[in-house]
Amino acid sequence: MAEFKFEIVENLGILSENAKGWRKELNLVSWSEREPKYDIREWNPDHTRMSKGVTFTKDELMILQELLKEELE
Repeated sequence: MAEFKFEIVENLGILSENAKGWRKELNLVSWSEREPKYDIREWNPDHTRMSKGVTFTKDELMILQELLKEELE
C-alpha cells in the first residue's frame, strides 16, 4: 500500500475539543504534495491520526462564507 502524505501548512483555528483531546480544526493542508486546500476535520493531539473531513478550495470557502453570512443574519 502506498504511503499517504499530507502536510498541515497552516493551522487557522480550533473549532472544538472532545474529552479525549481530539480537536476539530480548520487548517490549510497539502494532500499528496498538491496545492493546499482548506480542511475541516478532527485530529488527535499530535496530528498523527485524523477523522473524515471536508476540504475546500479558496473559491468554495468563499461561497460557504456567503451562505453562512446569509443564514446567520
